[in-house]
Amino acid sequence: MATTLEEFLESLSEERREMVDALCATIRENLNKGFEEGMQYGGIGFFVPHSIFPAGYHCDPKQPLPFLCVTNMKGHVALHAFGLYCLPAAKERFVQAFAATGKKLDMGAGCIRIKKLADLPLDVVGQMVSEITVDEFIRQYQSMVPDKKKKKS
Repeated sequence: MATTLEEFLESLSEERREMVDALCATIRENLNKGFEEGMQYGGIGFFVPHSIFPAGYHCDPKQPLPFLCVTNMKGHVALHAFGLYCLPAAKERFVQAFAATGKKLDMGAGCIRIKKLADLPLDVVGQMVSEITVDEFIRQYQSMVPDKKKKKS
């Protein structure tokens, strides 16, 4: 698993590098204030930093709260869209906008699988990214994660 951006980018084929570059450029152009970029889970992560959300990710509080992560998988580039997983209305808008392009969406609960750059409407990704604010994402995330303090009583 890559631990630096350089390692990650060097591991990509030319075709995959083109997909990752285009996808990350679209995310960066549309990312709302407060999110940061860095290596996360072996890929390029876009996350809520500890300076804004000190609790971090409930599965691993040392990690900042993940929002999006671009990774290189065996058969595809993956856009792990935790923001869509946490925000059902945003996911529904994304799915509808994607369908309107006539392209086939290959998506799980929050993971979008991309085999070719031509299969991905970057404008739809950009729209999704621009619609989700840090505050909205944190609010919805907190409503989904059980409060560990309440369980101890």
